[in-house]
Amino acid sequence: MMELNNASLASGLGLCFRSMNISQGRKIIASPWFSTIFGTVGLSSNLFALCVLISSSRKMHSRSRSSFLIFLCGLVVTDFMGLLVTGSIIISYHFTKFDWMEVDPSCYLCNFLGFSMVFFGQCPLLLGATMAGERFFGINRPFSRSSNMSKRRAWAMVGMVWGFSFFLGLLPLLGLGEYSLQYPSSWCFITLLQDIKNKVFCMIFALLGILSVGLSFIFNTVSVVTLCRVYHDRESAQRRRDSEVEMMVQLVGIMIIATVCWLPLLIFIIQTVLQEPSTSVLPRQIPQETEDLLLIYLRMVTWNQILDPWVYILFRRAVLKRIYPSFNSRQSIVSLYPVFNPSLRRKLTQESVQL
Repeated sequence: MMELNNASLASGLGLCFRSMNISQGRKIIASPWFSTIFGTVGLSSNLFALCVLISSSRKMHSRSRSSFLIFLCGLVVTDFMGLLVTGSIIISYHFTKFDWMEVDPSCYLCNFLGFSMVFFGQCPLLLGATMAGERFFGINRPFSRSSNMSKRRAWAMVGMVWGFSFFLGLLPLLGLGEYSLQYPSSWCFITLLQDIKNKVFCMIFALLGILSVGLSFIFNTVSVVTLCRVYHDRESAQRRRDSEVEMMVQLVGIMIIATVCWLPLLIFIIQTVLQEPSTSVLPRQIPQETEDLLLIYLRMVTWNQILDPWVYILFRRAVLKRIYPSFNSRQSIVSLYPVFNPSLRRKLTQESVQL
């Protein structure tokens, strides 16, 4: 068993080193080749999706669709960089088995890895909620915005999400909580201890993620209900907004993946920090069962970065047309609202196709 007592912590080692359960009877499942293949598939998928997104954005003339593609581009870039940054450190450890105490005694690398895990973890959840909100107002309140969101405003919102996630990741470095080395010593993450600072940051991280998933569910549900209601309207049966359907299918796919991959970890974090601390472990030590479950849930989260790009790749209009041949493209923003008078319809149709 690896034990770090207070004397060793006071001898110059950073706070990222804590007591960890590594006994002889504990089997460690961590293959460097599996991690390499896993990371390569994720990077390749996101890179392919990014190329398709760039190609599609050049051909797009609808502002609503263009802004949606910008959000998707931000999501894909975030997932790609998340796999690249975190994977390069974790895979390096699996191949070299370097000693963190020798390589990183001051915890600079561990803090950077922990920051990256939080930043690249929260960004997709917040971007998913932002995309769902943008589509909600685009479908249900199309006239509350000035003729659809511009590309500059869409990129600004993506930047705000990145900035907020960056600030969130800095909180442990500023004193609210801390990042620590996690079992099996290959990665760093938030510390699931019951002291007040770690508990507060863990709750902020988990509740923010759950809030993002919840908002995505609410916005997407209302938007889907609105589309279904309008599509069953006799007057608008011939004016189906296939563009809206395509975006909503992709959004729902992203939401389902985020829910399945992230909710178990977020709920587990809340349960862990709120329960009574165990008396059978050393100070600053997490029970072995908690370490095992945290690793399992973390691996589930990693699938989110790999599956996200395939939502766009597989649910593009070109693919949907092969499955559903009558899926035709309609660009007019007023196809959902056929009751407008002809002059207003002509005006709104002209505005909806301008970049």
